[in-house]
Amino acid sequence: MTASDEDHPIRIESNPNRIRVVLGGTIVAETTGALTLREADHPPVFYVPRADVALDLFDRTDRRSRCPYKGQATYYRVTAGGLERRDAAWSYEAPLAAAQEIAGHLAFDPSKVDAIEELY
Repeated sequence: MTASDEDHPIRIESNPNRIRVVLGGTIVAETTGALTLREADHPPVFYVPRADVALDLFDRTDRRSRCPYKGQATYYRVTAGGLERRDAAWSYEAPLAAAQEIAGHLAFDPSKVDAIEELY
């Protein structure tokens, strides 16, 4: 799907590669069904289906943010391998029309996990 306004294009594509997210040496998410969201001049973000996330390692935090293009994000603390990272993941539970495809997916802050790997 492609959604744009002149100043802020958003493009969401199926990613054919395996995406793996690691924290504390533990795989907290792994999928071959990720979506890649490309938004304006921001780096691409991988969105992983909830079914491919170790949700027992995640707890919702009280943090919320609002993007005028994607909607309201909710954040999660991730605890794995003896490490705890607050607000390491987020999701858009009810995204706006431009980002409907990312509903039911989580994204990860690369500065708060050990690795977000794209395996070809």
